[in-house]
Amino acid sequence: MLPRRILSIWCRDLAIDHWRLGDGNEQADATPLALITETAHGPRIAALNRAGLETGAQPGTMLADARALCPGIATAPSDHAGDLALIENLAVWAQRWGPWSAIDPPDGVIVDVTGAAHLFGGERALIGDAAMRFARRGFATRLAIASTAGAAWALAHHGPEAAILEPDDDPAERLAVLPVAALRLDAATVLLLRRLGLKRLGDLHGVARKNLTRRFRHHSTPAANPLIRMDQLIGRVPEPLLPVIAHDAPMVERRLMEPIRHRELLDRVIADLCADMARLLEGRAQGARRLELGFWRVDGEVVVRSLELAAASRDPAHIAGLLGRKLDDIDAGLGIELARLRSAWIEPLALSQRDFEEGAEARGTSLATCIDRLTARLGAQAVRRPVPQASHLPERAQRWQLPLEPVRGQQDEFEFHARPVKLLDRAEPIGVVYLSPDGLPRRFRWRGEVHEIARVEGPERIAPEWWRERSTTRLRDYYRIEDEQGRRYWIYRSGLPDDGRGGVPAWFLQGLCG
Repeated sequence: MLPRRILSIWCRDLAIDHWRLGDGNEQADATPLALITETAHGPRIAALNRAGLETGAQPGTMLADARALCPGIATAPSDHAGDLALIENLAVWAQRWGPWSAIDPPDGVIVDVTGAAHLFGGERALIGDAAMRFARRGFATRLAIASTAGAAWALAHHGPEAAILEPDDDPAERLAVLPVAALRLDAATVLLLRRLGLKRLGDLHGVARKNLTRRFRHHSTPAANPLIRMDQLIGRVPEPLLPVIAHDAPMVERRLMEPIRHRELLDRVIADLCADMARLLEGRAQGARRLELGFWRVDGEVVVRSLELAAASRDPAHIAGLLGRKLDDIDAGLGIELARLRSAWIEPLALSQRDFEEGAEARGTSLATCIDRLTARLGAQAVRRPVPQASHLPERAQRWQLPLEPVRGQQDEFEFHARPVKLLDRAEPIGVVYLSPDGLPRRFRWRGEVHEIARVEGPERIAPEWWRERSTTRLRDYYRIEDEQGRRYWIYRSGLPDDGRGGVPAWFLQGLCG
Protein backbone atom coordinates (compact mmCIF):
# COMPACT_ATOMS: atom_id res chain seq x y z
CA MET A 1 0.00 0.00 0.00
CA LEU A 2 1.38 3.37 -1.02
CA PRO A 3 2.04 5.89 1.78
CA ARG A 4 -0.34 8.79 1.75
CA ARG A 5 1.05 12.03 0.32
CA ILE A 6 -0.63 15.43 0.73
CA LEU A 7 0.13 18.62 -1.20
CA SER A 8 -0.62 21.87 0.64
CA ILE A 9 -1.03 25.00 -1.49
CA TRP A 10 -1.10 28.35 0.32
CA CYS A 11 -2.17 31.38 -1.73
CA ARG A 12 -0.50 33.85 0.63
CA ASP A 13 -1.89 36.98 -1.06
CA LEU A 14 -5.22 35.59 -2.24
CA ALA A 15 -7.34 38.70 -1.53
CA ILE A 16 -4.81 41.08 -3.14
CA ASP A 17 -4.28 38.79 -6.13
CA HIS A 18 -8.04 38.49 -6.57
CA TRP A 19 -8.43 42.26 -6.50
CA ARG A 20 -5.54 42.73 -8.94
CA LEU A 21 -6.88 40.18 -11.42
CA GLY A 22 -10.40 41.51 -11.11
CA ASP A 23 -9.47 45.12 -11.79
CA GLY A 24 -6.74 44.28 -14.28
CA ASN A 25 -4.26 46.39 -12.30
CA GLU A 26 -0.83 44.88 -12.87
CA GLN A 27 0.85 47.64 -10.85
CA ALA A 28 -1.05 46.91 -7.64
CA ASP A 29 2.16 46.78 -5.58
CA ALA A 30 3.44 50.16 -6.75
CA THR A 31 1.44 52.15 -4.17
CA PRO A 32 0.22 51.12 -0.69
CA LEU A 33 -3.20 49.50 -0.86
CA ALA A 34 -5.48 48.13 1.86
CA LEU A 35 -8.58 46.01 1.37
CA ILE A 36 -11.00 46.98 4.14
CA THR A 37 -14.04 45.49 5.84
CA GLU A 38 -16.68 47.66 7.50
CA THR A 39 -17.17 46.90 11.20
CA ALA A 40 -19.16 48.46 14.02
CA HIS A 41 -16.05 50.40 15.10
CA GLY A 42 -15.07 51.56 11.63
CA PRO A 43 -13.13 50.18 8.65
CA ARG A 44 -10.74 47.35 9.50
CA ILE A 45 -7.92 46.17 7.23
CA ALA A 46 -8.48 42.70 5.79
CA ALA A 47 -5.44 42.52 3.48
CA LEU A 48 -2.47 44.65 2.38
CA ASN A 49 -0.32 44.61 -0.70
CA ARG A 50 3.47 44.55 -0.52
CA ALA A 51 3.83 48.32 -0.50
CA GLY A 52 1.20 48.56 2.23
CA LEU A 53 3.07 46.08 4.42
CA GLU A 54 6.27 48.07 4.00
CA THR A 55 4.59 51.07 5.65
CA GLY A 56 4.31 49.10 8.89
CA ALA A 57 0.54 48.49 8.75
CA GLN A 58 -0.75 45.01 9.54
CA PRO A 59 -3.90 43.10 8.55
CA GLY A 60 -6.51 43.15 11.30
CA THR A 61 -5.76 46.69 12.46
CA MET A 62 -8.08 49.64 12.06
CA LEU A 63 -7.77 51.79 8.96
CA ALA A 64 -7.31 54.90 11.12
CA ASP A 65 -4.15 53.39 12.62
CA ALA A 66 -2.80 52.58 9.16
CA ARG A 67 -3.47 56.15 7.97
CA ALA A 68 -1.40 57.42 10.90
CA LEU A 69 1.55 55.49 9.45
CA CYS A 70 0.76 56.19 5.80
CA PRO A 71 -1.76 59.00 5.16
CA GLY A 72 -1.79 58.32 1.43
CA ILE A 73 -2.69 54.62 1.58
CA ALA A 74 -5.33 53.66 -0.98
CA THR A 75 -8.34 51.56 -0.01
CA ALA A 76 -10.74 49.20 -1.71
CA PRO A 77 -13.57 47.06 -0.28
CA SER A 78 -12.70 43.45 0.43
CA ASP A 79 -14.72 40.65 -1.15
CA HIS A 80 -14.83 37.71 1.26
CA ALA A 81 -17.58 35.91 -0.66
CA GLY A 82 -15.67 36.35 -3.90
CA ASP A 83 -12.46 35.09 -2.29
CA LEU A 84 -14.27 31.97 -1.06
CA ALA A 85 -15.74 31.31 -4.51
CA LEU A 86 -12.28 31.79 -6.01
CA ILE A 87 -10.63 29.30 -3.65
CA GLU A 88 -13.39 26.80 -4.42
CA ASN A 89 -12.69 27.14 -8.14
CA LEU A 90 -8.95 26.80 -7.51
CA ALA A 91 -9.57 23.64 -5.47
CA VAL A 92 -11.43 22.07 -8.39
CA TRP A 93 -8.75 23.25 -10.81
CA ALA A 94 -6.03 21.75 -8.56
CA GLN A 95 -7.42 18.26 -9.11
CA ARG A 96 -5.08 18.04 -12.08
CA TRP A 97 -2.41 16.96 -9.56
CA GLY A 98 -4.46 14.43 -7.59
CA PRO A 99 -7.76 12.53 -7.51
CA TRP A 100 -9.41 14.82 -4.94
CA SER A 101 -8.87 18.16 -3.28
CA ALA A 102 -10.27 20.09 -0.33
CA ILE A 103 -10.47 23.73 0.72
CA ASP A 104 -8.10 24.85 3.46
CA PRO A 105 -9.86 28.07 4.51
CA PRO A 106 -9.45 30.89 4.08
CA ASP A 107 -6.71 30.87 1.43
CA GLY A 108 -5.39 27.34 0.94
CA VAL A 109 -6.01 24.12 -0.95
CA ILE A 110 -5.22 20.53 0.07
CA VAL A 111 -4.63 17.96 -2.70
CA ASP A 112 -4.16 14.21 -2.21
CA VAL A 113 -1.29 13.32 -4.57
CA THR A 114 -0.86 9.73 -3.38
CA GLY A 115 0.44 7.64 -6.28
CA ALA A 116 0.30 10.58 -8.73
CA ALA A 117 3.78 12.10 -8.39
CA HIS A 118 5.36 9.74 -10.95
CA LEU A 119 3.08 11.23 -13.64
CA PHE A 120 4.98 14.51 -13.27
CA GLY A 121 8.46 13.08 -12.80
CA GLY A 122 8.47 12.95 -8.99
CA GLU A 123 7.26 15.08 -6.12
CA ARG A 124 9.82 17.82 -6.72
CA ALA A 125 8.69 18.16 -10.33
CA LEU A 126 5.04 18.10 -9.22
CA ILE A 127 5.62 21.03 -6.85
CA GLY A 128 7.46 22.90 -9.59
CA ASP A 129 4.61 22.34 -12.04
CA ALA A 130 2.02 23.53 -9.51
CA ALA A 131 4.03 26.65 -8.62
CA MET A 132 4.52 27.49 -12.30
CA ARG A 133 0.85 27.10 -13.18
CA PHE A 134 -0.33 29.21 -10.23
CA ALA A 135 2.21 31.90 -11.12
CA ARG A 136 0.89 31.99 -14.68
CA ARG A 137 -2.57 32.66 -13.31
CA GLY A 138 -1.21 35.48 -11.17
CA PHE A 139 -1.19 33.89 -7.71
CA ALA A 140 1.71 33.96 -5.26
CA THR A 141 1.92 30.57 -3.55
CA ARG A 142 3.93 28.49 -1.12
CA LEU A 143 3.75 24.71 -1.48
CA ALA A 144 4.80 21.65 0.50
CA ILE A 145 4.26 17.88 0.47
CA ALA A 146 4.06 15.61 3.53
CA SER A 147 2.30 12.49 4.75
CA THR A 148 -0.39 14.40 6.66
CA ALA A 149 -2.37 17.54 5.96
CA GLY A 150 -1.13 19.11 9.20
CA ALA A 151 2.55 18.58 8.38
CA ALA A 152 2.10 19.83 4.81
CA TRP A 153 0.29 22.95 6.08
CA ALA A 154 3.03 23.63 8.63
CA LEU A 155 5.77 23.42 6.01
CA ALA A 156 3.86 25.52 3.47
CA HIS A 157 3.24 28.33 5.98
CA HIS A 158 6.35 28.23 8.15
CA GLY A 159 8.90 25.97 6.44
CA PRO A 160 11.37 26.48 3.61
CA GLU A 161 10.22 27.10 0.06
CA ALA A 162 8.85 24.01 -1.76
CA ALA A 163 9.57 21.74 1.22
CA ILE A 164 9.04 17.98 1.01
CA LEU A 165 8.80 15.73 4.07
CA GLU A 166 9.68 12.20 3.00
CA PRO A 167 7.56 9.27 4.24
CA ASP A 168 10.52 7.89 6.23
CA ASP A 169 11.24 11.21 7.98
CA ASP A 170 10.16 11.73 11.57
CA PRO A 171 7.69 14.65 11.53
CA ALA A 172 8.31 15.50 15.19
CA GLU A 173 12.05 15.79 14.59
CA ARG A 174 11.95 17.53 11.21
CA LEU A 175 9.36 20.08 12.27
CA ALA A 176 10.71 20.77 15.76
CA VAL A 177 12.16 24.14 14.74
CA LEU A 178 8.83 25.49 13.47
CA PRO A 179 6.84 27.90 15.67
CA VAL A 180 3.77 26.69 17.58
CA ALA A 181 1.62 28.68 15.13
CA ALA A 182 2.40 25.89 12.64
CA LEU A 183 -0.12 23.73 14.50
CA ARG A 184 -3.04 25.79 13.07
CA LEU A 185 -4.06 27.01 16.53
CA ASP A 186 -6.17 30.07 17.21
CA ALA A 187 -4.49 33.30 18.28
CA ALA A 188 -5.47 32.96 21.96
CA THR A 189 -3.95 29.47 22.26
CA VAL A 190 -0.73 30.54 20.52
CA LEU A 191 -0.41 33.49 22.88
CA LEU A 192 -0.95 31.23 25.89
CA LEU A 193 1.72 28.77 24.74
CA ARG A 194 4.20 31.57 24.20
CA ARG A 195 3.54 32.93 27.69
CA LEU A 196 4.26 29.44 29.02
CA GLY A 197 7.61 29.49 27.21
CA LEU A 198 6.53 27.02 24.52
CA LYS A 199 7.47 28.84 21.33
CA ARG A 200 8.45 25.98 19.02
CA LEU A 201 7.09 22.53 18.29
CA GLY A 202 10.18 20.98 19.84
CA ASP A 203 9.32 22.68 23.13
CA LEU A 204 6.02 20.80 23.26
CA HIS A 205 7.84 17.46 23.03
CA GLY A 206 9.82 18.38 26.14
CA VAL A 207 6.64 18.71 28.22
CA ALA A 208 4.99 15.65 29.70
CA ARG A 209 1.81 14.81 27.82
CA LYS A 210 -0.22 14.49 31.03
CA ASN A 211 0.67 18.09 31.93
CA LEU A 212 -0.58 19.40 28.59
CA THR A 213 -3.66 17.20 28.88
CA ARG A 214 -4.45 18.64 32.30
CA ARG A 215 -3.98 22.21 31.03
CA PHE A 216 -6.10 21.82 27.85
CA ARG A 217 -8.58 19.11 28.89
CA HIS A 218 -11.49 21.55 28.58
CA HIS A 219 -10.59 22.56 25.00
CA SER A 220 -12.37 20.13 22.68
CA THR A 221 -11.91 22.01 19.39
CA PRO A 222 -8.70 21.19 17.50
CA ALA A 223 -7.82 24.87 17.00
CA ALA A 224 -7.70 25.36 20.79
CA ASN A 225 -5.97 22.12 21.77
CA PRO A 226 -2.30 21.65 20.79
CA LEU A 227 -2.41 17.94 21.67
CA ILE A 228 -5.05 17.24 19.02
CA ARG A 229 -3.12 19.23 16.44
CA MET A 230 0.16 17.48 17.29
CA ASP A 231 -1.51 14.07 16.92
CA GLN A 232 -2.93 15.12 13.55
CA LEU A 233 0.43 16.48 12.44
CA ILE A 234 2.33 13.25 13.11
CA GLY A 235 -0.53 11.04 11.88
CA ARG A 236 -1.48 9.55 15.23
CA VAL A 237 -5.15 10.46 14.75
CA PRO A 238 -6.93 11.00 11.40
CA GLU A 239 -8.01 14.45 10.26
CA PRO A 240 -11.32 14.58 8.38
CA LEU A 241 -11.24 16.55 5.13
CA LEU A 242 -14.24 17.44 2.96
CA PRO A 243 -13.43 16.94 -0.74
CA VAL A 244 -14.55 19.51 -3.29
CA ILE A 245 -16.77 18.09 -6.01
CA ALA A 246 -17.11 19.93 -9.31
CA HIS A 247 -20.67 20.88 -10.17
CA ASP A 248 -21.51 21.06 -13.87
CA ALA A 249 -24.43 23.46 -14.14
CA PRO A 250 -26.43 23.05 -17.39
CA MET A 251 -26.38 26.24 -19.44
CA VAL A 252 -27.82 27.40 -22.77
CA GLU A 253 -27.44 30.74 -24.52
CA ARG A 254 -28.55 32.74 -27.53
CA ARG A 255 -26.21 35.13 -29.31
CA LEU A 256 -28.45 37.52 -31.21
CA MET A 257 -27.58 38.79 -34.67
CA GLU A 258 -28.87 42.25 -33.76
CA PRO A 259 -29.60 43.81 -30.35
CA ILE A 260 -33.26 43.64 -29.30
CA ARG A 261 -35.25 45.91 -26.98
CA HIS A 262 -38.93 44.96 -27.40
CA ARG A 263 -40.70 42.72 -24.93
CA GLU A 264 -42.22 40.39 -27.51
CA LEU A 265 -38.78 39.54 -28.83
CA LEU A 266 -37.45 38.97 -25.31
CA ASP A 267 -40.31 36.58 -24.57
CA ARG A 268 -39.52 34.66 -27.75
CA VAL A 269 -35.85 34.38 -26.77
CA ILE A 270 -36.82 33.16 -23.29
CA ALA A 271 -39.13 30.53 -24.78
CA ASP A 272 -36.32 29.28 -27.01
CA LEU A 273 -33.89 29.15 -24.07
CA CYS A 274 -36.37 27.24 -21.93
CA ALA A 275 -36.97 24.73 -24.73
CA ASP A 276 -33.21 24.21 -25.12
CA MET A 277 -32.81 23.81 -21.37
CA ALA A 278 -35.67 21.29 -21.23
CA ARG A 279 -34.01 19.13 -23.90
CA LEU A 280 -30.67 19.35 -22.07
CA LEU A 281 -32.18 18.40 -18.72
CA GLU A 282 -34.23 15.60 -20.24
CA GLY A 283 -31.07 14.02 -21.62
CA ARG A 284 -29.63 14.00 -18.10
CA ALA A 285 -32.87 12.82 -16.44
CA GLN A 286 -32.79 15.94 -14.26
CA GLY A 287 -35.01 18.88 -13.44
CA ALA A 288 -34.23 22.46 -12.47
CA ARG A 289 -34.91 23.91 -9.01
CA ARG A 290 -33.08 27.23 -9.41
CA LEU A 291 -32.42 29.05 -12.69
CA GLU A 292 -30.47 32.20 -13.48
CA LEU A 293 -31.34 34.26 -16.54
CA GLY A 294 -28.76 36.79 -17.71
CA PHE A 295 -28.97 39.47 -20.41
CA TRP A 296 -25.82 41.14 -21.77
CA ARG A 297 -26.55 44.65 -23.01
CA VAL A 298 -24.70 46.52 -25.73
CA ASP A 299 -23.24 48.98 -23.21
CA GLY A 300 -21.61 46.13 -21.24
CA GLU A 301 -24.11 45.97 -18.38
CA VAL A 302 -25.46 42.57 -17.31
CA VAL A 303 -29.04 42.12 -16.06
CA VAL A 304 -29.66 38.94 -14.02
CA ARG A 305 -32.95 37.47 -12.84
CA SER A 306 -33.19 34.39 -10.60
CA LEU A 307 -36.03 31.89 -10.28
CA GLU A 308 -36.45 29.12 -7.70
CA LEU A 309 -39.05 26.39 -8.19
CA ALA A 310 -40.94 24.50 -5.52
CA ALA A 311 -40.15 21.15 -7.17
CA ALA A 312 -37.80 20.02 -9.90
CA SER A 313 -39.23 20.75 -13.33
CA ARG A 314 -38.23 20.88 -16.98
CA ASP A 315 -41.55 22.07 -18.40
CA PRO A 316 -40.49 24.85 -20.82
CA ALA A 317 -43.90 26.59 -20.87
CA HIS A 318 -44.10 26.69 -17.07
CA ILE A 319 -40.54 27.99 -16.65
CA ALA A 320 -40.89 30.55 -19.44
CA GLY A 321 -44.10 31.90 -17.90
CA LEU A 322 -42.45 32.37 -14.50
CA LEU A 323 -39.37 34.03 -15.99
CA GLY A 324 -41.57 36.33 -18.05
CA ARG A 325 -43.12 37.75 -14.86
CA LYS A 326 -39.68 38.82 -13.69
CA LEU A 327 -39.01 40.96 -16.78
CA ASP A 328 -41.66 43.63 -16.23
CA ASP A 329 -39.09 46.10 -14.86
CA ILE A 330 -36.14 45.15 -17.05
CA ASP A 331 -34.16 47.93 -18.70
CA ALA A 332 -32.83 46.82 -22.08
CA GLY A 333 -30.79 50.00 -22.56
CA LEU A 334 -29.51 50.26 -26.12
CA GLY A 335 -30.36 46.61 -26.72
CA ILE A 336 -29.58 43.07 -25.59
CA GLU A 337 -27.12 41.07 -27.66
CA LEU A 338 -26.68 37.91 -25.56
CA ALA A 339 -29.10 35.89 -23.39
CA ARG A 340 -28.00 33.01 -21.18
CA LEU A 341 -30.01 30.59 -19.00
CA ARG A 342 -28.24 28.52 -16.34
CA SER A 343 -29.59 25.88 -13.96
CA ALA A 344 -27.71 26.56 -10.74
CA TRP A 345 -29.60 23.87 -8.78
CA ILE A 346 -30.70 20.61 -10.37
CA GLU A 347 -32.25 17.44 -9.00
CA PRO A 348 -32.90 13.98 -10.48
CA LEU A 349 -36.19 13.83 -12.36
CA ALA A 350 -36.99 10.49 -13.91
CA LEU A 351 -38.44 10.17 -17.36
CA SER A 352 -42.16 9.44 -17.35
CA GLN A 353 -44.78 8.51 -19.90
CA ARG A 354 -48.38 9.54 -19.35
CA ASP A 355 -51.59 9.92 -21.29
CA PHE A 356 -51.30 13.02 -23.45
CA GLU A 357 -54.92 14.09 -22.92
CA GLU A 358 -54.62 13.76 -19.13
CA GLY A 359 -51.38 15.67 -19.25
CA ALA A 360 -52.99 18.45 -21.26
CA GLU A 361 -55.93 18.73 -18.86
CA ALA A 362 -53.78 18.64 -15.74
CA ARG A 363 -51.16 21.07 -16.99
CA GLY A 364 -50.91 24.08 -14.75
CA THR A 365 -53.08 22.63 -11.97
CA SER A 366 -50.47 20.73 -9.92
CA LEU A 367 -49.56 21.86 -6.43
CA ALA A 368 -45.97 22.64 -7.43
CA THR A 369 -47.16 24.80 -10.32
CA CYS A 370 -49.54 26.69 -8.04
CA ILE A 371 -46.81 27.30 -5.47
CA ASP A 372 -44.43 28.54 -8.17
CA ARG A 373 -47.01 31.06 -9.37
CA LEU A 374 -47.73 32.29 -5.83
CA THR A 375 -44.01 32.61 -5.11
CA ALA A 376 -43.40 34.54 -8.34
CA ARG A 377 -46.17 37.01 -7.45
CA LEU A 378 -45.82 37.30 -3.66
CA GLY A 379 -42.12 36.68 -3.10
CA ALA A 380 -39.95 33.77 -2.00
CA GLN A 381 -40.62 34.27 1.73
CA ALA A 382 -44.41 34.67 1.45
CA VAL A 383 -45.33 31.02 0.81
CA ARG A 384 -44.67 28.68 3.74
CA ARG A 385 -46.48 25.86 5.54
CA PRO A 386 -46.50 24.89 9.23
CA VAL A 387 -45.12 21.49 10.20
CA PRO A 388 -44.91 19.81 13.62
CA GLN A 389 -41.69 19.97 15.57
CA ALA A 390 -40.65 17.73 18.44
CA SER A 391 -40.94 20.03 21.46
CA HIS A 392 -43.04 20.01 24.61
CA LEU A 393 -43.20 23.81 24.70
CA PRO A 394 -46.28 25.06 22.83
CA GLU A 395 -44.52 27.97 21.10
CA ARG A 396 -41.92 25.54 19.72
CA ALA A 397 -44.27 22.73 18.72
CA GLN A 398 -44.34 23.85 15.09
CA ARG A 399 -42.15 25.62 12.57
CA TRP A 400 -42.49 27.09 9.08
CA GLN A 401 -40.78 25.66 6.03
CA LEU A 402 -40.96 25.64 2.23
CA PRO A 403 -44.24 24.23 0.91
CA LEU A 404 -42.92 21.07 -0.75
CA GLU A 405 -39.89 20.49 1.44
CA PRO A 406 -40.10 17.06 3.18
CA VAL A 407 -40.83 17.08 6.90
CA ARG A 408 -37.63 16.12 8.73
CA GLY A 409 -39.18 15.26 12.08
CA GLN A 410 -42.55 14.04 13.30
CA GLN A 411 -44.30 14.60 16.59
CA ASP A 412 -46.45 11.50 16.65
CA GLU A 413 -44.67 10.06 19.68
CA PHE A 414 -45.71 13.02 21.87
CA GLU A 415 -49.15 12.65 23.45
CA PHE A 416 -50.37 16.07 24.50
CA HIS A 417 -53.51 17.11 26.29
CA ALA A 418 -56.04 19.09 24.29
CA ARG A 419 -54.51 22.28 22.97
CA PRO A 420 -56.40 25.56 22.43
CA VAL A 421 -57.74 26.52 19.04
CA LYS A 422 -55.63 29.69 18.87
CA LEU A 423 -52.20 30.36 20.34
CA LEU A 424 -51.07 33.96 20.76
CA ASP A 425 -47.94 34.97 18.91
CA ARG A 426 -46.43 35.77 22.29
CA ALA A 427 -47.75 34.87 25.75
CA GLU A 428 -49.16 37.98 27.44
CA PRO A 429 -48.69 38.65 31.17
CA ILE A 430 -51.85 38.67 33.31
CA GLY A 431 -52.64 39.37 36.93
CA VAL A 432 -54.11 36.42 38.84
CA VAL A 433 -55.75 36.16 42.24
CA TYR A 434 -55.59 32.72 43.89
CA LEU A 435 -56.35 31.36 47.34
CA SER A 436 -52.84 30.04 48.06
CA PRO A 437 -49.44 30.41 46.31
CA ASP A 438 -49.77 26.94 44.77
CA GLY A 439 -53.58 26.85 44.55
CA LEU A 440 -56.03 27.26 41.64
CA PRO A 441 -56.64 30.70 40.10
CA ARG A 442 -59.92 32.48 41.02
CA ARG A 443 -59.81 35.75 39.11
CA PHE A 444 -57.50 37.30 36.47
CA ARG A 445 -57.03 40.62 34.68
CA TRP A 446 -56.18 40.67 30.99
CA ARG A 447 -56.03 43.71 28.71
CA GLY A 448 -57.67 45.90 31.35
CA GLU A 449 -60.66 43.61 31.96
CA VAL A 450 -61.26 41.49 35.07
CA HIS A 451 -62.56 37.94 34.52
CA GLU A 452 -64.15 35.83 37.25
CA ILE A 453 -63.18 32.19 36.82
CA ALA A 454 -66.06 29.75 36.94
CA ARG A 455 -64.29 26.47 36.08
CA VAL A 456 -60.65 25.34 36.18
CA GLU A 457 -58.97 22.25 34.73
CA GLY A 458 -55.35 21.48 35.54
CA PRO A 459 -52.57 21.83 36.14
CA GLU A 460 -50.61 20.32 33.23
CA ARG A 461 -46.95 20.67 34.14
CA ILE A 462 -44.37 21.27 31.38
CA ALA A 463 -40.71 21.29 32.37
CA PRO A 464 -38.18 23.49 30.53
CA GLU A 465 -36.00 21.98 27.82
CA TRP A 466 -32.79 21.73 29.84
CA TRP A 467 -30.61 21.02 26.79
CA ARG A 468 -31.32 24.44 25.27
CA GLU A 469 -32.53 26.60 28.19
CA ARG A 470 -30.59 28.28 30.96
CA SER A 471 -30.53 26.72 34.40
CA THR A 472 -32.67 29.58 35.74
CA THR A 473 -35.61 28.82 33.41
CA ARG A 474 -38.73 27.96 35.42
CA LEU A 475 -41.22 25.19 34.80
CA ARG A 476 -44.83 25.91 33.81
CA ASP A 477 -48.22 24.82 35.18
CA TYR A 478 -50.94 25.17 32.52
CA TYR A 479 -54.67 25.60 33.30
CA ARG A 480 -57.75 25.49 31.06
CA ILE A 481 -60.18 28.00 32.55
CA GLU A 482 -63.66 29.32 31.80
CA ASP A 483 -65.01 32.66 32.99
CA GLU A 484 -68.60 33.50 33.95
CA GLN A 485 -69.45 34.54 30.37
CA GLY A 486 -68.43 31.09 29.05
CA ARG A 487 -65.19 32.26 27.42
CA ARG A 488 -62.33 29.79 27.73
CA TYR A 489 -58.63 30.54 28.03
CA TRP A 490 -55.33 28.73 28.38
CA ILE A 491 -53.10 30.25 31.04
CA TYR A 492 -49.96 29.12 32.82
CA ARG A 493 -47.97 29.93 35.91
CA SER A 494 -44.22 30.31 35.34
CA GLY A 495 -42.38 28.89 38.33
CA LEU A 496 -43.25 27.67 41.79
CA PRO A 497 -43.03 29.49 45.10
CA ASP A 498 -39.63 29.07 46.73
CA ASP A 499 -38.19 27.15 43.78
CA GLY A 500 -34.96 29.13 44.04
CA ARG A 501 -35.17 30.40 40.47
CA GLY A 502 -36.66 33.83 40.94
CA GLY A 503 -39.22 35.73 42.96
CA VAL A 504 -42.99 35.39 42.92
CA PRO A 505 -44.31 33.16 40.10
CA ALA A 506 -45.61 35.04 37.07
CA TRP A 507 -48.83 34.28 35.17
CA PHE A 508 -49.34 34.41 31.40
CA LEU A 509 -52.18 33.88 28.93
CA GLN A 510 -51.05 31.91 25.89
CA GLY A 511 -54.15 30.64 24.09
CA LEU A 512 -57.89 30.98 23.46
CA CYS A 513 -60.00 27.80 23.58
CA GLY A 514 -62.99 27.12 21.38
